[in-house]
Amino acid sequence: MNDEMELYKTYLRGIQQYELLTSEQEEELSKKIEAGDKKALKRLVNSNLRLVVSISKKFSASHKFSIMDLIQEGNLGLMSAAQKYHYSFNTRFSTYAYTWIFQYMLRFVHNKTSMIEIPHRKEELLRQISSAQAIFSQDNGRDASAAELAEFLEIDEREIADALACSYSYSSLDAECGDEGGETVGELIPDRTYNPEDIYLKLEARGDVADLLKLLPEKERIVIFNRYNFARKQHIATLRELSESLGVSTETVRQIEMRAVKHLQKVCAMSEPLVV
Repeated sequence: MNDEMELYKTYLRGIQQYELLTSEQEEELSKKIEAGDKKALKRLVNSNLRLVVSISKKFSASHKFSIMDLIQEGNLGLMSAAQKYHYSFNTRFSTYAYTWIFQYMLRFVHNKTSMIEIPHRKEELLRQISSAQAIFSQDNGRDASAAELAEFLEIDEREIADALACSYSYSSLDAECGDEGGETVGELIPDRTYNPEDIYLKLEARGDVADLLKLLPEKERIVIFNRYNFARKQHIATLRELSESLGVSTETVRQIEMRAVKHLQKVCAMSEPLVV
């Protein structure tokens, strides 16, 4: 740990020599990089090495990793950002590079951690149990019991049981099942969100509504279609927008909407459709 801290301090002293850049300097370097200037690329990277250190501190505070390993991964993200950055983005390079650096560090953390996080002490004990089980099986031709593992490792049997309760295994959803293959794990998991009956009823309801709209006069149909967003747009047309497109006042559009709604209510209340 002391050696690592010395290396870290030496690294910090080394990167202090690189001056921070202004936005104008970043733009100038970006243009040179676009033209293939490798010295400009190196300067842009070196001037932002302190940004990587700053982000690595946040990661190392919440994850059990060497800060120098995190810095190394972050520097890879910084170099990728420098190669892809362009002055036309209208943003400072540090803002653009932050995401790249963060993603590289996050990928490193995910690749190094277990699928399911368990206490460090129990994780170490599980490794010891696995090794002991392998040795016992090789010597005796069978798996060891919890009592035999406890005796082998010279620990309490309850600790063995507690550790084994934290043990887990996982499989890819794309892994094939059975000896003959063909089906995957994911295909055997039921999709409880899929309901053919509900889907059919919704489609039927949409069809009925579409048939009802056909019974309306053209302007009423246009107003209802847009005001109730049958096209499923993010923006629902306002009365003013419809008044401009139809060439009438907003009050007229409001009256058309009310008349159309009453028309549809009347049709729905009747046993037979009202033909217009």
